[in-house]
Amino acid sequence: MSTHQADTTMSSKSSKTDFKMPLEKLDTWQALVQQACQLSSPQIEPFAGRLSHALFEQSEDASDSKLANVCFHGAQLLKNSTYTYYYLCTASLEKILKAEVKELTQADASVRKTKTEQGDIEMSLVSYEEMELKLSYSRASRALELNHAEPLAALNMRLASMLGVESLSVAQNPFRPEVFLRALNSAWCDFNPDAASHGLLLPVLGELVFDLAPIYHALNELLVIRGVLPDLQETYRKKKKAASLEAEKLGEAVKNEVTRKLEQYFSGQTAGPEAHAAQHEQAVRASQGGGATPHSYQFASDAGSFNPASSELFQYLANVQKDMAIHQLVSGAQNAMRLSQLRQEMPNVFRNGVERHTVDLLSHVFDGVFSNRDIPEPAKDLIGLLQVPVLKAALIDKDFFFQDNHPARRLIELLSKYSVSFDPDKGREDPLFQAMQRNVVRVQKEFDQQLGLFDEVVNDLESFIQKDEAATIEALQAPINRAIQREKFKQASIAASHEVSLRIGTGEVEAFVETFLENRWTKVLTLAYSVKDEKPHAVEDALKTMDDLIWSIKPKITLAQRQEMINRLPGILARLNKWLSLIKWEDADRVQFFADLAECHASIVRAPLELSPERQMEIAVEAAKIATERRLEKRRKAEEEAKAKEAAEQAEKERLLALAIEREKTRAKQKAEARAKQTIVAKVASTVLSSENAPIAHGDLPPIMASLVPSADAADGAVVATNAESNGETSGSNSGDQNLVTSSASASEIQEAAAEATINPAVMMTKVEQAIQAAEEAVASLERGMWVEFEKRDASMQKVRLAWVSPMRSLFIFTSSQKEKSFSVAVDELERNFREGRAKIISVDKVVDRALLDALNKPQAEPVAA
Repeated sequence: MSTHQADTTMSSKSSKTDFKMPLEKLDTWQALVQQACQLSSPQIEPFAGRLSHALFEQSEDASDSKLANVCFHGAQLLKNSTYTYYYLCTASLEKILKAEVKELTQADASVRKTKTEQGDIEMSLVSYEEMELKLSYSRASRALELNHAEPLAALNMRLASMLGVESLSVAQNPFRPEVFLRALNSAWCDFNPDAASHGLLLPVLGELVFDLAPIYHALNELLVIRGVLPDLQETYRKKKKAASLEAEKLGEAVKNEVTRKLEQYFSGQTAGPEAHAAQHEQAVRASQGGGATPHSYQFASDAGSFNPASSELFQYLANVQKDMAIHQLVSGAQNAMRLSQLRQEMPNVFRNGVERHTVDLLSHVFDGVFSNRDIPEPAKDLIGLLQVPVLKAALIDKDFFFQDNHPARRLIELLSKYSVSFDPDKGREDPLFQAMQRNVVRVQKEFDQQLGLFDEVVNDLESFIQKDEAATIEALQAPINRAIQREKFKQASIAASHEVSLRIGTGEVEAFVETFLENRWTKVLTLAYSVKDEKPHAVEDALKTMDDLIWSIKPKITLAQRQEMINRLPGILARLNKWLSLIKWEDADRVQFFADLAECHASIVRAPLELSPERQMEIAVEAAKIATERRLEKRRKAEEEAKAKEAAEQAEKERLLALAIEREKTRAKQKAEARAKQTIVAKVASTVLSSENAPIAHGDLPPIMASLVPSADAADGAVVATNAESNGETSGSNSGDQNLVTSSASASEIQEAAAEATINPAVMMTKVEQAIQAAEEAVASLERGMWVEFEKRDASMQKVRLAWVSPMRSLFIFTSSQKEKSFSVAVDELERNFREGRAKIISVDKVVDRALLDALNKPQAEPVAA
């Protein structure tokens, strides 16, 4: 069996079942195949040129005369009949893609699942040639899969979503790189009748194949337009996925650790190891959804079942709750007593250790929430009113500590997370604050034993927040639309530049046409891509016009080729002029370009028809030499651009290093000045206090000095130390005071010089590089609803909320607590702010989790004796 026959056998295999895809899904699949074929077609001819050149080189380098002859004739055949190979490639690609899609869509889930699992079994059932071909395709496509791992992973997820399955592997993806390699190789085998040449293509196919990145980008974009996972962003998904997996693993480990510590905490560590193991297993099983009831822990034997009616603690808390409600009516929510203070004054009303441990742990949790500087004071006042009701809820249901979705816990999280949205200008008249206050007051007044009350207030508050966010997005619709248009045009420009670079990258395009494509046709393609939603055929027409132009300036060896060029030339020129008029290129350069183009076409027609094989070889070698020189020139320019980019990155690091060193010096100087000032005041005060002529009491000192100078009893030690430092000089004269100041100033300079000496540039550069990476990760992790604090030019701080992120994450729109004020930041500028430390993410979510973990890790979080 030949490799071509083996390839045909591979292409014809498909699973046959009765499963049918919905019609709308079939339409999408057909559109994907058509899109892949359309984007591949313009790249096949340049690929054929690269292949021909590679075969010519291989014929020259081959030591075997037979191999050299096969390579030469294959290259000559490809050069003379490029369009034949072109049509074979397009037909083969479309056929294989349709077969792959049919196999995937018409197979049920079990067939899809076993397709990759039975790969090794299938390999043992095929012929040696087919097995070798599969391995060759695998080797050739592996590098391509790695290069395009990110868009392929996104495409896998979207195709899996269309099929309604959890995941899809690369081997199941009908648009994987191997499919394109198979199509090109199969077309080559059909194109070249010499069986000895069929093995020439595969070894070099992976290096010569056209760029698949724009194809995968377009396929993902098509699915996004059709509503398939539109929020999945390829530009940051890979990094975010890795971070999410790491965070998930860390979160699971922390959760298990917290579960274990909570179990030990409540049990008082009185149970044996077997009981702890059983409880921990039950906790993990409940957190994973197993079991009939979540976290029905069996604590120590003194826990029993909690009965509010028979609990002296519960009755005591009910009275405290009523007193706090009266206090709230009189003085508002301010100055509410903390649970930790209440715990110190609480009488011995604990029936068992579980009640005592619950109060102690929740006291630490609320203290942790109150210590969060990012939560505004009005929100802390509201949370303070919930201390006793939440404690009662935790006594009734210990799931408060173990379940994130516990209603009482969700209420605290909502108050904390959205408290940053308070409008400082409106104060307590802010509608959001009033909605929070209304629900908190309701809980404080009405809650006794009904946990469902927390569900009601949480639902009410979430409904209000959703309406508020919807209004914010509606108000931002105009800037969002403008941002989308700008991003759309930017992406159009990138796609246009990429299309042009694909065609001129071989170096085989005439210099004046190459310049024209880079300077003018890039603008044409940008325009076409920017309007492709309204005019879907615009891009296709612009690309075809560009390809026809490139084709028209290539040598035409036969009379039929020249006749075809003459027949097609009027249409090509008409389309060129139409597009150039749309971009308003009307100067003298346009006239000169068409004059050069006419001269090029005339030279092609005037060239002699009959050429000997030797002359044809000479022309081909000369053309290949020119193309190689131009490719090397392009590579040199690319290397220069890469070096310039690297130099710019290094300059940015140097700038950040200088900024970091300057900040470190400023910090050291401020510390030195503070120490010097304190030393001056201490020395003057100790001199005054020790003076026999005019003794001054500590209480008679000026307030600013009294705050820095110890009392007379404590000053004795300071006087001794001061005398030792000044070699016994304690004169109270003016000259003595001046000496004190001079001495302290000198000490300040010495301390500053010492601080500068401790600055290690290498260590600081490492910190700068870490800051750059941290800034990229921080921006990549930003999601709608997160809060960021920016340092303004006047050194004041401003907290803003991320209201919208553009589809390609190139633009971020933030809104302040005043909903009508918003501003947009480009991704580069945002990363710059994070690098320089002028922006940071505000953490106001999961406050109960963090406070709980912190409380369990502190020694004082151990159970307190009654």
